[in-house]
Amino acid sequence: MSTVLLLIHVMVTLALVGVILLQRSEGGALGIGGGGGFMTGRSAGNALTKTTAILATCFFATSLALSILASQHSGAPSILAPSGGPGGLLPLQVPGTPAPGTPAPQSAPSGPQAPVSK
Repeated sequence: MSTVLLLIHVMVTLALVGVILLQRSEGGALGIGGGGGFMTGRSAGNALTKTTAILATCFFATSLALSILASQHSGAPSILAPSGGPGGLLPLQVPGTPAPGTPAPQSAPSGPQAPVSK
């Protein structure tokens, strides 16, 4: 179920990006919005606006559905979030310190050491 919903979400996302890129720039912010081209005119602009609104609503709905499915999913742990701490995240480890749960290393003697004579 989540795989099908994820595929629909990706297709809606790609369609939304395509429709947004087809729209004509109103303010000429990039300097490329003027002149004739594909789908010019008021009716085409209204169609693109309506299509953008519909695709944005579908994007929002699939995003919400995917987040609900992810919160209810209690399957195998994710590769990205290994188990070990609360929420499946490992605690922060400072380089040079032992990992949590490992025994502390035996401390080396401090100061200069004299050789033992026999």
